Amino acid sequence: MPIKSILKLEIERVSILDEHGNYDEKLGAGLIPDADIVKLYEAMSSCRYLDEVAFKLQRSGRMGTYPQNMGQEATSLAAAYVLNQDDWLVTCYRENCGLFWRGVPMEAILLHWMGDERGNAMPRPHFATPIAVPIGTQMLHATGLAWASKYRGEKQIACTFFGDGATSEGDFHEAANFAANLDIPVVFCCQNNFWAISVPGKIQCSAPTVAQRGIAYGMPCLQVDGNDIFACVYAVKEAAERARKESRPTFIEMVTYRLGDHTTADDARRYRDQAEVDVWKLRDPLLRTRKFMESKKLWNSSKEDAMRQRIEVEVNAAVARSEQIVTPEISDVFNYTFAELPSDLAQQRDSMQTHSLASEATVRSEGH
Repeated sequence: MPIKSILKLEIERVSILDEHGNYDEKLGAGLIPDADIVKLYEAMSSCRYLDEVAFKLQRSGRMGTYPQNMGQEATSLAAAYVLNQDDWLVTCYRENCGLFWRGVPMEAILLHWMGDERGNAMPRPHFATPIAVPIGTQMLHATGLAWASKYRGEKQIACTFFGDGATSEGDFHEAANFAANLDIPVVFCCQNNFWAISVPGKIQCSAPTVAQRGIAYGMPCLQVDGNDIFACVYAVKEAAERARKESRPTFIEMVTYRLGDHTTADDARRYRDQAEVDVWKLRDPLLRTRKFMESKKLWNSSKEDAMRQRIEVEVNAAVARSEQIVTPEISDVFNYTFAELPSDLAQQRDSMQTHSLASEATVRSEGH
């Protein structure tokens, strides 16, 4: 029998506003209204300033390890902007911008990194899951949430975020396999920032794109400029429509870069060339968005100064609320673990004694 091709693949890359200010009028037409791009820029700026403050909080001993978001603000923000309020936003730990747009208060993020788990008690109206520090686990959660929605006949979809390194985890492959084979409406957003802590992307994936990893599971895949808020909105909008209309997953590789260290416990200078960082600073999502707004007469230095003053007040207020929060009650470990507290644990909570354990210990002692 002759040899014939049975599969030909193509990965599209989407870029609408590049770092040089070039804007694709056709792709960008009607995508983000002028009033909204201003709000999105303000949201990214607010998140960037929180990073600056959080870094100082950590260095002064007022907060534990903190992962800065700077450089990656556009990815999660674009998703939060596109998705419905009741769609699930399933994040890892560098999606503050999207969470804030969704309505999660800044102090929740600060509390988490201060070691107070009340920061992870995301109110239900936000439809955001707690911050996921373990690499890759949240992809399974997103698939499960979207699957449950489909099973119940609801209209919610799920959108999850993870890094390039997470695609080497078994959790990614299991989530992608389930989502594609069972037609689950979930959007997989891979934030390829080229570094899995200190491991370079070329070791994580030898293929030309990370995006094509989703092809093996039979889902649509594409790559976008992750520092281009317009391209990210375009891609997530397309994926969300596919999820709603066809109940099909999509894999989006968002090419971006973390401008800071992996966390405040890391020193990226030990493994990353400064020249590489300098190149990516010119591709900053905030920088290019501001240039775009200025070119359209939507922004100027006076508006920038006024925004900065407003953001400082908002962030400082969030810091004050997080540091002045009342001390948690010991009983909280019982109250927030079970939907309906078993009677023996209710007894332990109310008496602050382990009655059942003490009784068993006494019986064993007498029997011995």
